[in-house]
Amino acid sequence: MLPPLKIVKAGLRRTTEALAMELASARPGHSTPKWSDLEWRLAAAAAAAHGIAPLLSRSSAWQNPTWRQFLASQRDHVEHRYQRIAEMLRKIDIGARNARLPIVPLKGSALHALGLYAPGDRPMADIDLLVRESDVEAATALLLQLGYVESFVQWKHRVFKPADGQHVTGLGEHRDTPINIELHTRIQERLPIATVDITECIYPRDARPGLNPYPSLGALMNHLLLHAAGNICGRSLRLIHLNDISLLATRMLPGDWNTLWDTQSAQTPWWALPPLRLVARYYQQAVPANVLARIERDCPRLLRTIARRQTATRVSCSELWLHAFAGLEWSRSLRDVVSYVSNRIRPSQEAVQERADMIRTQVWLQGQSWVKLKHGRRVLTWLTQPVPRMDTLYVVRAAMEHFGPTDQSALSSSREYNAPNARTV
Repeated sequence: MLPPLKIVKAGLRRTTEALAMELASARPGHSTPKWSDLEWRLAAAAAAAHGIAPLLSRSSAWQNPTWRQFLASQRDHVEHRYQRIAEMLRKIDIGARNARLPIVPLKGSALHALGLYAPGDRPMADIDLLVRESDVEAATALLLQLGYVESFVQWKHRVFKPADGQHVTGLGEHRDTPINIELHTRIQERLPIATVDITECIYPRDARPGLNPYPSLGALMNHLLLHAAGNICGRSLRLIHLNDISLLATRMLPGDWNTLWDTQSAQTPWWALPPLRLVARYYQQAVPANVLARIERDCPRLLRTIARRQTATRVSCSELWLHAFAGLEWSRSLRDVVSYVSNRIRPSQEAVQERADMIRTQVWLQGQSWVKLKHGRRVLTWLTQPVPRMDTLYVVRAAMEHFGPTDQSALSSSREYNAPNARTV
């Protein structure tokens, strides 16, 4: 049972922006929001979707018993799961040393290794690893030895899952959720058509067998910003991404930021402005003003203008409605615009296969009638009526179920809304 989607949309926007400010504030507000039961449920859905419930359990002073219990439970699940992830990384390190295989653990693993997060602070959906193209066969063999099987391949990475893993449903993180591994040979994003590749500044030149850190804090920041840019372009940003960037920024000296311009690529880091603008919006002292000013000169005018007024809600799953041409403003040429629109209307075989893999592997797509519709029918629906995101409705339904019965007078049957969509479908 779900409330009318207009109410869900407004509630997600209100609670997401409040959570963003509460998380980012150096002095979290002591005034507990006067929210309805439904709004607290939507706040839990947003906190789970954005990966910030464990951090809020430690920093937020909002006094709502059910809310506090949910946050504490999420932190407990994340801490237990982190111990499993740390043990898996230890096994990968031993195996890689024995195989004389250099590997770079990416993003969340690196942030934990730097001590920016304590165990239980930050959820990790999976383990991301970077290897050289010539080492893919050896890395695959290592993962198979550790009990993994290859699930599917996308243009960005290969996905491996535990051979005996079984998904755990529910709201937010669960300690028993299988630990998937994404194997990368390039660090790149399509924004939305042209590919930005920063691999050369990410992979250490003196990499040794076993697990290796990023070559510098600036290299890690470069990756976090490009990853956030890709998610903003696809409207899948999470608040935890902004928190990652803000925490790392506190460790960086002025010279560390120069790595953004020191890559082997001929391109300037124009794509870094939207994520940095969002970080500056919520974490007001995190981004040096001179860095913002320098990147603004590199960023195309339209994207620069849009970035000034973007909010976390508008570029994340908290924005309930699907945008048929999400990310079009990131195009840097008329050719990119034409290619993007063409690909949306008539997707490539690669995109069709990627969608099929998502339908097969993502639990929030299971049993939904929308995914069975022909592409032309979905396009027509995008263009003629609001279509809710499937990933968002999944977490909202999970929140409604997690907290038990509520006032039925505000709800109507969820069957009425069984034509949702998500950014990847």
